[in-house]
Amino acid sequence: MSKILIVDDEAHIRELISLFLRSEGFDIVEATNGTEAFSIIESTPIDLVILDIMMPHMDGWELCTALKEQYPDIPILMVTAKGESAQKVKGFQLGTDDYVTKPFDPLELVMRVKALLKRYRIAYSQTIRLGGIILNRLTYKIMRGEEELTLPLKEFELLFKLASHPGQIFTREQLIVQIWGRDYEGDDRTVDVHIKRLRERFANDTDHFRIETARSLGYRLVVNA
Repeated sequence: MSKILIVDDEAHIRELISLFLRSEGFDIVEATNGTEAFSIIESTPIDLVILDIMMPHMDGWELCTALKEQYPDIPILMVTAKGESAQKVKGFQLGTDDYVTKPFDPLELVMRVKALLKRYRIAYSQTIRLGGIILNRLTYKIMRGEEELTLPLKEFELLFKLASHPGQIFTREQLIVQIWGRDYEGDDRTVDVHIKRLRERFANDTDHFRIETARSLGYRLVVNA
């Protein structure tokens, strides 16, 4: 059973989210602010965090930053009244995995929680299937049916990162840090160049997957049913 931490200073919001998630079999823990939430995470294994932005003591921005620095394997879903594009961009830059704006549909939130947990389970795997294409991180090989493909290392790592979290938006900055490292001295156009090469290499495989541009945000990989 997955344990979900809900962090919001509004009791009725916590109760609403808890009600729907418990009905789906999730174990729920609640916190009223970021400081309390961080203390819980330090002592209790948490599988996913749902957090608000505007909270006392430690707000959602600060908590998101602290979690991604110390607990990068815990997915984060932000629930906030702020729906402006700039706020979403900031959330993704800080490392949030998904974003829901109040007022929200509780059933949609439940589906997003399930999707996030699924993404992170995939991320721990060393092999990923994209329709008829299989990525193997142990060998850094790609199988397209009986055909074996070999990509330059950074292209493979970029594709594997996107495929590990299907549907999740990654900013260029996040991809630079996670693929090239914090000490990389180039600019984020490097990501655009590598994305273009991947699209060209897999131009005939769009029935399996596609890499989409999220306008003003970054990129995400979508697996076709």
